[in-house]
Amino acid sequence: MSTTTIKVTGMTCEHCVKAVNAELSAIPGVSAVDVDLQAGAISPVTITSATELDPAAIAAAIDEAGYALAADA
Repeated sequence: MSTTTIKVTGMTCEHCVKAVNAELSAIPGVSAVDVDLQAGAISPVTITSATELDPAAIAAAIDEAGYALAADA
């Protein structure tokens, strides 16, 4: 198992959490996504997967959900 923590900006509500969760869960190998919503701030997101994930796949999933990785992520 591999755990990756990223920081996402732009999320404000549970709808945002669901969108991010759905997009990240669609990445092959992802078994769990835990979003710690910090409305209007930077929200930590922990992704559990079978193997290490491609950072480009993570960034694409966050973009598809309509949000952005924090600059220091």
